[in-house]
Amino acid sequence: MDDLRGKYLAAIADAADESALEDLRLRAVGKKGEVSLKMRELGKMTPEERQQVGPKLNALKDEINSALAARKAVLADAALDERLRTEWLDVTLPSRTRRQGSVHPVSQVTEEVTTIFADMGFAVAEGPQVESDWYNFDALNIPAEHPTRTEMDTFYMARAEGDDRPPHVLRTHTSPVQIRAMQAQGAPIRVIAPGRVYRADYDQTHTPMFHQVEGLALDRDISMANLKWCLEEFCRAFFEVDSVELRFRASHFPFTEPSAEVDLRCSWQGGQLKVGEGDDWMEILGSGMVHPRVLRAGNIDPDEWQGFAFGIGIDRLAMLKYGIPDLRAFFDSDLRWLRHYGFAALDVPTLAGGLSR
Repeated sequence: MDDLRGKYLAAIADAADESALEDLRLRAVGKKGEVSLKMRELGKMTPEERQQVGPKLNALKDEINSALAARKAVLADAALDERLRTEWLDVTLPSRTRRQGSVHPVSQVTEEVTTIFADMGFAVAEGPQVESDWYNFDALNIPAEHPTRTEMDTFYMARAEGDDRPPHVLRTHTSPVQIRAMQAQGAPIRVIAPGRVYRADYDQTHTPMFHQVEGLALDRDISMANLKWCLEEFCRAFFEVDSVELRFRASHFPFTEPSAEVDLRCSWQGGQLKVGEGDDWMEILGSGMVHPRVLRAGNIDPDEWQGFAFGIGIDRLAMLKYGIPDLRAFFDSDLRWLRHYGFAALDVPTLAGGLSR
């Protein structure tokens, strides 16, 4: 045993790498190693011999295993030191130049819209993008036969065969957030609901996923005059002009009564949009007074409270303000496009400092 101890302890101390160390482990204490074979011979010894030899063999095995572990730790430390030496980097040296990140126009315009309406006392409300059929349609007074409820226009979630529960959809507008906000907060209330919405449409000015912001204001004496002032102030601040002129055209939306399309006076001379001047009119949003049935769906008494609602396309606002010709480019992930139309990451929109600095 003394010969085995000396032989293997010396070899372990001289091992140059972990593969040599593993080879020594197998030769010494592996299944067919010399120490393991010696331990098998214990069965052929007398009880007295086993009492003398057994503890010595166990001690030898433990000593060799300890030497192996210690040498392995030394080799690992040496390998780490060598790696740190060869991979050393002076972090005080100037780094490789990189382009600064930019903010997507949709995110920028969302922040601009939020900033403007926050100044008018509107809070931001959020809701799920996968909505129940009730929140997306029924609560908003949209009848069962309405064309928007067909699969040609709306993305319905798959259901298991035999599932009779009402279907879920990818929300077609952020109006369901208004219902949830009314149920949660009651009246009076002033909220906007920005977010993603989904419709089965795709061309230069439509994509299957786009962004909207909808507004809701409820109180005891709110009228269309309040709606007109609110929208005028928004357009004036958003397009950063001194004055705007809006035109309300009678329309029909199931969730408002009366309903109105809102046009903005503008000029397209030379292919450039100028807001607040010229002889052209451009439709920018839909609005109206909240329908009593919608108020009841939000647990609001329509005999006591009334208010207005409106909806604006965030992507469309970005295209108009920043001269972006194709909506589909918003979602192409083209870095060249984003570097051209993107905004500085730290330029937060403010009404005092400017929205689009």
